[in-house]
Amino acid sequence: MYESARPYFYGTGRRKSSVARVRILPGTGVITINKRDIDEYFGLDTLKLIVRQPFAVTDTQGKFDIICTVTGGGVSGQAGAIRHGVARALLRVNEEEYRPLLKKAGLLTRDPRMKERKKYGLKAARRASQFSKR
Repeated sequence: MYESARPYFYGTGRRKSSVARVRILPGTGVITINKRDIDEYFGLDTLKLIVRQPFAVTDTQGKFDIICTVTGGGVSGQAGAIRHGVARALLRVNEEEYRPLLKKAGLLTRDPRMKERKKYGLKAARRASQFSKR
């Protein structure tokens, strides 16, 4: 499955605390995430749709295989990270044609939202202890 002899296009995607290292190869549309099939890795159909979104935008469904390694965060963040990585890898395939399409769909922008840090004197980032008058 992991043959390095075939030429591939690479893209790194990030979202929240997830990092995805994505390789796309010319193929039939097989998606492998952490050495597992996409249907096995993601239970929800919405997450599978998120991963396939860059192909839908550029009209390249079934033309590329994805092999990716994703770490950190939860399933939603990982799906977003893979989507970002796939979009960046597609730019390496054909930048002039795909960049305007991917940019218009907002797939090239790294989502900057992160978890807010916990502050001293509070129980969480903004959660204070319960107020009591007496």
